[in-house]
Amino acid sequence: MYAPERQHEIVRLARESGRVDVLSLAEEFQVTAETIRRDLKALDRAGLLRRVHGGAIPAGRLDFEPDLAERESTAADEKDRIAKAALAEVPEDGTVVLDAGSTVGRLAAVLPPDRSLTVVTHALPVAARLADHPGIALHLVGGRVRHSTRAAVDAWALAAYGQIRADVAFVGANGYSAAHGLTTPDLAEAAVKRAVVAAARRVVLLADSGKYGQEHFARFGGLADVDLLITDTGLAAEDAAAIEAAGTEVVRA
Repeated sequence: MYAPERQHEIVRLARESGRVDVLSLAEEFQVTAETIRRDLKALDRAGLLRRVHGGAIPAGRLDFEPDLAERESTAADEKDRIAKAALAEVPEDGTVVLDAGSTVGRLAAVLPPDRSLTVVTHALPVAARLADHPGIALHLVGGRVRHSTRAAVDAWALAAYGQIRADVAFVGANGYSAAHGLTTPDLAEAAVKRAVVAAARRVVLLADSGKYGQEHFARFGGLADVDLLITDTGLAAEDAAAIEAAGTEVVRA
């Protein structure tokens, strides 16, 4: 089977089942996993599929949301570097908001335990990592907890963020681009992220390069709302330059 025939069949399978994975496709077509990854990359570039961890989904699935465990294991090294770079943006003392998200969670994990901070978060994993830090005054925002993100959403969370003003907010996103802004699959999650952005004097987006150019169902802001993007070196220099030309500083860790 030639590559175009195989890729056509991969698209058909993805549309039928909603998702395809690399290992199953490699077995199905009797080729290597690396060959399938090249196919998926070509189909992603063509706009026919969207690559996700371990496979791909149909391009039209803007509401697809991987679970927390899958997001934790995706681009792990890049996220660790981003989190360490983000430490430079954490004030010595003051108030910070930590959004839900695997990369922001990694920042929480590397915060020095003796740092004197007030931290506000609606993310249960973030709160769990900081609960025993003696120098941190931790405020946990409540609401309905979404199982896929372990984050509080809806009216309680929105009301809480409407009552505070923080020095800096560290925000995550499922996708970001100059054209489509900051996006996430869920409307309730997007509403809370929008409130987080509005609650801080300075906004730092922590997002790996694999999310650049991705578009999801719910938009919660534009890159103009972000003071600093911390990403990894996988973001092309020309893309970083375009983002900076629009007014957002970029650090590639």
